[in-house]
Amino acid sequence: MSTGTDAKSYEDQVLSLVNTERAKAGCGPVKDDTALRNLARAHSGDMADRGYFSHDTPEGKTPWDRAKTAGIGYLGAENIARGQKTPAAVMEAWMNSPGHRANILDCSLTKLGVGVRMGGEGPWWTQDFGR
Repeated sequence: MSTGTDAKSYEDQVLSLVNTERAKAGCGPVKDDTALRNLARAHSGDMADRGYFSHDTPEGKTPWDRAKTAGIGYLGAENIARGQKTPAAVMEAWMNSPGHRANILDCSLTKLGVGVRMGGEGPWWTQDFGR
């Protein structure tokens, strides 16, 4: 199973924390997007199941390739992380990374799907942002 009760709660908490950071920076909130959430969950699950950590799959499929396959034409950015045990910890890591921070605070991104897979060597985290 890609998510459980704890994982869903963690996903919702990350969305809330993203919007807190965006408000501090003067950006509007991102809205939860079911298609992006499913895309993010699938990527977190794939990384956990196959033991890799990358935006690209072992076959070389990029986030945009995966989005296109899922019928999503509005992907704008992706953040991934592994091992942070709580939503606050993963957000701290992302906010301390210039590239990840830039994605979170990009006011042109208006949608977000968060996917987390609990388990060994994890949690595995993915944020997929959309326009």
